[in-house]
Amino acid sequence: MKLIIGNKNYSSWSLRGWLALKQSGLHFEELTVHIDGDDWQAKKQELGDFHPSAGKVPVLWDGETVVWDSLAILEYCADRVGRDRFWPKPDDARGMARAMVAEMHSSYLPLRRACPMNIRGRANVKLDDAVKADIVRILGLWAEARARFGKGGPFLFGTFSAADIFYAPIVSRFLSYGIGVPGFAEAYMQAVWEHDWMQQWVEAASAEEWTISQFEVGKEVGKKA
Repeated sequence: MKLIIGNKNYSSWSLRGWLALKQSGLHFEELTVHIDGDDWQAKKQELGDFHPSAGKVPVLWDGETVVWDSLAILEYCADRVGRDRFWPKPDDARGMARAMVAEMHSSYLPLRRACPMNIRGRANVKLDDAVKADIVRILGLWAEARARFGKGGPFLFGTFSAADIFYAPIVSRFLSYGIGVPGFAEAYMQAVWEHDWMQQWVEAASAEEWTISQFEVGKEVGKKA
């Protein structure tokens, strides 16, 4: 099983796919490509023209099965190891978790554009009304999930799950761009950021030498220690 991912500093979708594989407990080989470089051509020669994803990451390659898109990868892993490892068991909690993941997968374009994931950077950006609306919406969903279903642990539905996997890049964005959040959200973000898998990703992102200028937005005010 191989997972092809992009730059760890910038690729939010790769982070989601990678966390899904870690959550599954399945053994996988990790292949990183520079999403703004020529690495894809070299990888295609190495692996063969095995998928129709047009150079997008992440891509999971499992024998004859090829799965692209981070949500599809998560669901594929859930089918392999059991859905309870990714989703809450109660119907009401699972229903909300699925809706939150689907919304994250398809929404918040203003926030994504204004605040691209950049784990190494710390920057100030101007937040317009559309970005602010995205932030308010996300914080509202976090608050509801924590209040209704978060009693079993520090994460959105208590224990680490698909919802946390999909909102992990949002945690990174809020930290990188100094987004002010209420105390409950600070505690949740700390739990995600300090998770062992997240710290492994952050360490690797900090060690990368690649820089993509279009994702270096705003005024740099410092770098992560």
